Amino acid sequence: MNLDDLLSNPQVLGELARSAGIGQGEAKTGLEALLPSVTRAMQRNAGGSNGLDALVGALGSGSHERYLDSPDLLGRTETRSDGNAILGHIFGSKDVSRNVAAHASENTGLDSGVLKTLLPLVASLAMGALSKQSGGGRSLQEAPGGGGMDMLGGLLGSLMGGGNSAPSAANDSPLDDILDLAKKFL
Repeated sequence: MNLDDLLSNPQVLGELARSAGIGQGEAKTGLEALLPSVTRAMQRNAGGSNGLDALVGALGSGSHERYLDSPDLLGRTETRSDGNAILGHIFGSKDVSRNVAAHASENTGLDSGVLKTLLPLVASLAMGALSKQSGGGRSLQEAPGGGGMDMLGGLLGSLMGGGNSAPSAANDSPLDDILDLAKKFL
Protein backbone atom coordinates (compact mmCIF):
# COMPACT_ATOMS: atom_id res chain seq x y z
CA MET A 1 0.00 0.00 0.00
CA ASN A 2 1.35 3.43 -0.87
CA LEU A 3 0.26 7.03 -0.45
CA ASP A 4 -1.95 6.90 -3.52
CA ASP A 5 -3.77 3.89 -2.06
CA LEU A 6 -4.38 5.74 1.21
CA LEU A 7 -5.45 8.91 -0.56
CA SER A 8 -7.94 7.10 -2.73
CA ASN A 9 -9.42 4.92 0.01
CA PRO A 10 -12.79 6.47 0.87
CA GLN A 11 -13.04 4.51 4.13
CA VAL A 12 -9.67 5.79 5.38
CA LEU A 13 -10.44 9.36 4.34
CA GLY A 14 -13.92 9.14 5.83
CA GLU A 15 -12.63 7.95 9.18
CA LEU A 16 -9.86 10.57 9.24
CA ALA A 17 -12.43 13.24 8.40
CA ARG A 18 -14.87 12.01 11.03
CA SER A 19 -12.15 11.84 13.70
CA ALA A 20 -11.01 15.40 13.02
CA GLY A 21 -14.46 16.88 12.32
CA ILE A 22 -13.51 17.94 8.77
CA GLY A 23 -14.45 17.06 5.20
CA GLN A 24 -12.81 14.26 3.22
CA GLY A 25 -11.00 16.75 0.99
CA GLU A 26 -9.39 18.35 4.02
CA ALA A 27 -8.55 14.90 5.42
CA LYS A 28 -6.82 14.05 2.14
CA THR A 29 -4.87 17.33 2.24
CA GLY A 30 -3.83 16.65 5.84
CA LEU A 31 -2.75 13.12 5.03
CA GLU A 32 -0.73 14.36 2.06
CA ALA A 33 0.96 16.98 4.24
CA LEU A 34 1.74 14.78 7.25
CA LEU A 35 2.62 11.38 5.82
CA PRO A 36 5.98 12.43 4.29
CA SER A 37 7.13 13.84 7.64
CA VAL A 38 6.10 10.69 9.49
CA THR A 39 7.80 8.32 7.04
CA ARG A 40 10.96 10.42 6.91
CA ALA A 41 11.10 10.44 10.72
CA MET A 42 10.65 6.65 10.78
CA GLN A 43 13.54 6.25 8.41
CA ARG A 44 15.77 8.61 10.38
CA ASN A 45 14.87 6.93 13.65
CA ALA A 46 15.53 3.45 12.29
CA GLY A 47 18.98 4.60 11.16
CA GLY A 48 20.03 5.32 14.76
CA SER A 49 21.66 2.84 17.10
CA ASN A 50 19.30 -0.08 17.64
CA GLY A 51 16.65 1.84 15.72
CA LEU A 52 16.03 -0.85 13.12
CA ASP A 53 15.73 -3.54 15.79
CA ALA A 54 13.23 -1.40 17.70
CA LEU A 55 11.21 -0.81 14.53
CA VAL A 56 11.20 -4.51 13.66
CA GLY A 57 10.05 -5.28 17.20
CA ALA A 58 7.26 -2.72 16.98
CA LEU A 59 6.17 -3.98 13.58
CA GLY A 60 6.16 -7.58 14.80
CA SER A 61 4.22 -6.97 17.98
CA GLY A 62 1.86 -4.13 17.14
CA SER A 63 -0.64 -5.58 14.66
CA HIS A 64 -0.58 -2.18 12.98
CA GLU A 65 -1.94 -3.49 9.69
CA ARG A 66 -5.35 -3.65 11.36
CA TYR A 67 -5.71 0.09 10.71
CA LEU A 68 -5.59 -0.57 6.98
CA ASP A 69 -7.77 -3.66 7.13
CA SER A 70 -10.41 -1.98 9.31
CA PRO A 71 -10.29 1.81 8.87
CA ASP A 72 -13.18 2.17 11.33
CA LEU A 73 -10.56 1.58 14.05
CA LEU A 74 -9.11 5.02 13.31
CA GLY A 75 -11.87 6.61 15.37
CA ARG A 76 -10.97 4.70 18.53
CA THR A 77 -9.08 6.08 21.49
CA GLU A 78 -6.67 3.12 21.39
CA THR A 79 -5.66 4.02 17.83
CA ARG A 80 -4.88 7.59 18.84
CA SER A 81 -2.87 6.29 21.82
CA ASP A 82 -0.98 3.89 19.57
CA GLY A 83 -0.30 6.72 17.11
CA ASN A 84 0.91 9.02 19.88
CA ALA A 85 3.28 6.29 21.08
CA ILE A 86 4.62 5.95 17.53
CA LEU A 87 5.07 9.73 17.31
CA GLY A 88 6.82 9.80 20.68
CA HIS A 89 9.23 7.17 19.46
CA ILE A 90 9.99 8.66 16.05
CA PHE A 91 9.86 12.38 16.91
CA GLY A 92 11.08 12.18 20.50
CA SER A 93 8.88 14.95 21.88
CA LYS A 94 5.48 16.54 21.63
CA ASP A 95 7.18 19.78 20.61
CA VAL A 96 8.39 18.16 17.39
CA SER A 97 4.88 16.87 16.68
CA ARG A 98 3.50 20.36 17.25
CA ASN A 99 6.12 21.84 14.93
CA VAL A 100 5.32 19.28 12.23
CA ALA A 101 1.61 20.16 12.49
CA ALA A 102 2.41 23.90 12.42
CA HIS A 103 4.61 23.48 9.34
CA ALA A 104 1.90 21.42 7.59
CA SER A 105 -0.63 24.10 8.53
CA GLU A 106 1.50 26.78 6.88
CA ASN A 107 1.74 24.70 3.72
CA THR A 108 -1.92 23.66 3.51
CA GLY A 109 -3.92 26.38 5.20
CA LEU A 110 -5.53 23.76 7.44
CA ASP A 111 -5.84 24.59 11.11
CA SER A 112 -2.85 23.28 13.08
CA GLY A 113 -5.26 21.87 15.69
CA VAL A 114 -6.87 19.72 13.00
CA LEU A 115 -3.45 18.53 11.87
CA LYS A 116 -2.47 17.72 15.47
CA THR A 117 -5.63 15.59 15.64
CA LEU A 118 -4.73 13.81 12.39
CA LEU A 119 -1.04 13.27 13.15
CA PRO A 120 -1.35 10.21 15.46
CA LEU A 121 -3.83 8.63 13.05
CA VAL A 122 -1.44 9.20 10.14
CA ALA A 123 1.36 7.62 12.20
CA SER A 124 -0.84 4.58 12.84
CA LEU A 125 -1.64 4.30 9.13
CA ALA A 126 2.03 4.62 8.17
CA MET A 127 3.01 1.86 10.60
CA GLY A 128 0.14 -0.24 9.27
CA ALA A 129 1.33 0.16 5.69
CA LEU A 130 4.93 -0.55 6.66
CA SER A 131 3.88 -3.59 8.68
CA LYS A 132 1.81 -4.93 5.81
CA GLN A 133 4.63 -4.42 3.29
CA SER A 134 7.29 -5.95 5.52
CA GLY A 135 5.29 -8.94 6.71
CA GLY A 136 5.19 -7.62 10.26
CA GLY A 137 8.86 -6.65 10.12
CA ARG A 138 10.03 -10.16 9.22
CA SER A 139 11.44 -9.16 5.84
CA LEU A 140 13.45 -6.36 7.49
CA GLN A 141 14.81 -8.69 10.14
CA GLU A 142 15.69 -11.42 7.65
CA ALA A 143 17.48 -9.13 5.16
CA PRO A 144 20.94 -10.60 4.57
CA GLY A 145 24.08 -8.79 5.68
CA GLY A 146 22.30 -6.05 7.61
CA GLY A 147 20.36 -4.98 4.54
CA GLY A 148 17.31 -4.17 6.64
CA MET A 149 17.96 -0.43 6.42
CA ASP A 150 18.11 -0.60 2.62
CA MET A 151 14.90 -2.58 2.58
CA LEU A 152 13.29 -0.12 5.03
CA GLY A 153 14.24 2.73 2.73
CA GLY A 154 12.65 0.90 -0.18
CA LEU A 155 9.48 0.17 1.78
CA LEU A 156 9.14 3.75 2.96
CA GLY A 157 9.86 4.98 -0.57
CA SER A 158 7.15 2.74 -1.96
CA LEU A 159 4.76 3.93 0.75
CA MET A 160 5.37 7.44 -0.53
CA GLY A 161 4.63 6.27 -4.06
CA GLY A 162 8.23 6.53 -5.18
CA GLY A 163 8.85 2.94 -6.17
CA ASN A 164 11.71 1.22 -4.41
CA SER A 165 13.73 4.19 -3.37
CA ALA A 166 13.86 5.91 -0.04
CA PRO A 167 13.29 9.59 0.38
CA SER A 168 16.54 11.16 -0.75
CA ALA A 169 18.54 14.13 0.38
CA ALA A 170 16.86 16.06 -2.42
CA ASN A 171 13.59 15.57 -0.52
CA ASP A 172 14.93 17.17 2.66
CA SER A 173 12.35 19.31 4.32
CA PRO A 174 12.07 21.63 7.26
CA LEU A 175 11.14 18.48 9.21
CA ASP A 176 14.76 17.37 8.94
CA ASP A 177 15.81 20.67 10.54
CA ILE A 178 13.14 20.30 13.23
CA LEU A 179 14.28 16.76 14.05
CA ASP A 180 17.95 17.78 14.13
CA LEU A 181 17.16 20.68 16.44
CA ALA A 182 15.02 18.52 18.72
CA LYS A 183 17.77 15.91 19.03
CA LYS A 184 20.16 18.59 20.28
CA PHE A 185 17.84 19.38 23.17
CA LEU A 186 16.78 15.84 24.09
